[in-house]
Amino acid sequence: MTESTLNQTFAALADPTRRAMLARLSRGEANVSELAQPFLHSMSLPAITKHVKVLERAGLITKSKDAQWRPCKLRGAGLRVAADWVEQYRMFWEESFDRLDAYLKETAGKKSTKDKADGLTK
Repeated sequence: MTESTLNQTFAALADPTRRAMLARLSRGEANVSELAQPFLHSMSLPAITKHVKVLERAGLITKSKDAQWRPCKLRGAGLRVAADWVEQYRMFWEESFDRLDAYLKETAGKKSTKDKADGLTK
């Protein structure tokens, strides 16, 4: 994975319109007109086409040609770039949460022992 690929992927994912398009494609292929449908009240078809091109360049979707039909499909391998990058930080967060959990248990244990010593428990 190159830095450029990662940058393109996250730049594509940064836009809510493109994320919505990916969510739609996760349910199956769709042509550009179908992808544009929810956004036509707020943007033009050329703007939609630009979003599709960004997703294509980032490798998140593929667009093929079948006569007049131009089906777009989600490309899982493109999303793998982002998932792999995020995954490297998962271990850090899990370890941090484990340390926090241990600290909270230790703190709760000390409080419980102090309360018993002070006669505050039922």
